[in-house]
Amino acid sequence: MAKSRRRPADKFEERRRELAESALVTLGELGYARTTLREIASNSEFSHGVLHYYFSDKLDLIVFCVQLYKARCVHRYDAVVESSTTPDELLDGFLGKLAETIVEEAPMHRLWYDLRSQSMFEEALREPVRVIDQTLEDMVWRVVCRYAELLDVRPMMTPALAYGLLDGLFQLALHGYTAGREDALTTLQDEVRAVVALLFRDALETSAV
Repeated sequence: MAKSRRRPADKFEERRRELAESALVTLGELGYARTTLREIASNSEFSHGVLHYYFSDKLDLIVFCVQLYKARCVHRYDAVVESSTTPDELLDGFLGKLAETIVEEAPMHRLWYDLRSQSMFEEALREPVRVIDQTLEDMVWRVVCRYAELLDVRPMMTPALAYGLLDGLFQLALHGYTAGREDALTTLQDEVRAVVALLFRDALETSAV
């Protein structure tokens, strides 16, 4: 049986993904403003000309890179959500993953927050950032809904509120971790636990009786 041949469009997208994976390292280290296509090329095995062939400009490459990365990370908590059978198990697993992703992927998270800020000035970034933000909000909401389900209650907040609270605490922890604060991760976990206790106070008090 003959092998199915890949279409040129598939090969083109595969090559773009390879280039983006390589570029993510430099972008995570330098951020949006300090990174150029030439800088990315000098830190990778690809030439400046190759990057220009597959991406129209730096913005095109950076947007693709962040979309690629976030497409993977939005499923980070799925295993915890699916395997947890008690509220405490879910919360403990979620908090562990929160700290883990800051330790292992801090440069990528810094790049995301950098781009989200830049989207207030770069119109071309606004729609990609909006889409990514929505996927992250959906990710957080899946955790909240599962936690509420395990407590046998309905969530008493909106998806936007849940995401806003967690995102703010996460960004503060990322700043602290980047600055070398030794308690940044434990503080994040303690504060998220406190927020959850506040938002689900009535249900938690009832379950403790």
